[in-house]
Amino acid sequence: MWSPWFETHGERPWAGTAPPGVVYRFSPDRKGEHPRRHLQGSSGILQADAYAGFGHLYQRRADGSSQFREAVCWAHLRRDFHDVREATKSEIAREALDRIGKLYDVEREIAGRSAELRQAAREQHSRPMVDAFKVWAETQLPRIPGKGDLAKAFRYGLSRWPSFELFLEDGRIGIDNNPAERAMRPIGIGRKNWLFAGSDSGGETLARAMTLIETANMNDLDPQAWLTDILDRIHDHKINRLHELLPWNWKAEA
Repeated sequence: MWSPWFETHGERPWAGTAPPGVVYRFSPDRKGEHPRRHLQGSSGILQADAYAGFGHLYQRRADGSSQFREAVCWAHLRRDFHDVREATKSEIAREALDRIGKLYDVEREIAGRSAELRQAAREQHSRPMVDAFKVWAETQLPRIPGKGDLAKAFRYGLSRWPSFELFLEDGRIGIDNNPAERAMRPIGIGRKNWLFAGSDSGGETLARAMTLIETANMNDLDPQAWLTDILDRIHDHKINRLHELLPWNWKAEA
């Protein structure tokens, strides 16, 4: 049996001038060495969940710099409070959900806007709410049982607070990494069918196929139509014009 793990790295339509796309990477297990190797030539901002394998990428170097700045996912924090609310009917958890929900109201209003406009709107509308959430969370934490799930949710957020605030500083950053989570859904649905079949090379092949299919989906294409067309054309397409066949440039032949 092989235990596959896939990373996804996506570009969003509003992130500068980069076209939308997603890249899948396969590794045979969840060891942190795989994302470190894959991202060793990269730097900047990395938005992900709290997977420990990314921890090394955020570590401070001797000069105070780090390979990546960490941008965490508000949806994961919201999920923790949601689970507490469902299990205990906690009014504190409900208030946390209401406060986070107002941040998402702002995000819906600025969806699809430029990074500059997103950052300006967040500075005006979201930052006061984020600052207020931190003060409120710090007030609530001493008042609740320290070993409960509610306290755990508060500590998770407060211990990573600079990373939770980073989306306010840069409009290219999402409030969450839900697009990557959604891109993983087809893998999760099919995983049971692949556990006892195939090989690591099969996982690598699947990652390449998913990269093509899901990037086509992100560009509002029918993946089957796009792949059928380019496979038919690519053998005699001029090499210096291959970019014309990429999903964000492709046009079907008349």
